[in-house]
Amino acid sequence: MKARRLLPRLSLHSQRALMGFAFTIPFAVGFALFLLYPFVQSVMLSLSELSLSPDGFTTTYVGLRNYHHALFVDPQFRRVFVETLGGMLIDIPAILMFSFFAATILNQKFRGRLLARVVFFLPVILGAEVFVQIDQTHYMSQALGMASKGIVDIEHMKVIFGNTTATKSAVEFLMDSINRIPQIIQASGIQILVFLAALQSIPPSLYEAADVEGATGWESFWKITFPLMVPMFMVNIVYTIIDTFTSPSNRLMMYIKSSAWARGGYGVSVAMSWFYFLALLLILGVAVALVSRGVHYES
Repeated sequence: MKARRLLPRLSLHSQRALMGFAFTIPFAVGFALFLLYPFVQSVMLSLSELSLSPDGFTTTYVGLRNYHHALFVDPQFRRVFVETLGGMLIDIPAILMFSFFAATILNQKFRGRLLARVVFFLPVILGAEVFVQIDQTHYMSQALGMASKGIVDIEHMKVIFGNTTATKSAVEFLMDSINRIPQIIQASGIQILVFLAALQSIPPSLYEAADVEGATGWESFWKITFPLMVPMFMVNIVYTIIDTFTSPSNRLMMYIKSSAWARGGYGVSVAMSWFYFLALLLILGVAVALVSRGVHYES
């Protein structure tokens, strides 16, 4: 009895908080054992100049010179960095809209729904990669003897939309999204699964009550489905940003890898990686801060 009295009585909120910390312990231990040393070593390498020697390699401390070289001396890093950010601003909204639309359709009750899900997810896992490789190697364009212009020619679509009220930026965003359909489909698999799981977790009683009150399907979507899906939008935004930034097909990732030995040196390449990492953290922080304002978690 005395031992029990010495232990503090935790509230339900504190118990849940401790349980959450308990789930993070394996990651913290794994990070400390396997990732902390390379993490610190990469910081030191970004501040040093690496030179190869018969015994291995030697490092010479140069301060922030590698960062200065990456930002102001390297002729292409800033341009590739800005283009990567521009592509991300197009990909993230397109991936979220496509994955949410696909998950909504796959969540409907109809005959052959299981087969439809299988048929739909096979291209997401396998088929889209084929189209991406075709687009990258320009096999189709070479076979037709034409230059690759994408699925839709942006210049022609500008002429079509020229007499409408659509703005130039909106037309360019739409056309760029259409031309990137294979990449968008390939990158939407996990997001579709997250949205589909969230849709299936919504209690049917909410829709039954809305139906009794005479709500239409459109009203039920905006009053029930969409508000309950907002937390999953934040999850998918964070995942999509990280997945886009760390994709092997990312031009900036490939440029940083090629800079290790071909241009500025290994130290400059690591400095580019850290600049890229800090930019990713900043973008993630801004995105989470903006989206979390409209997130409401059901207790």
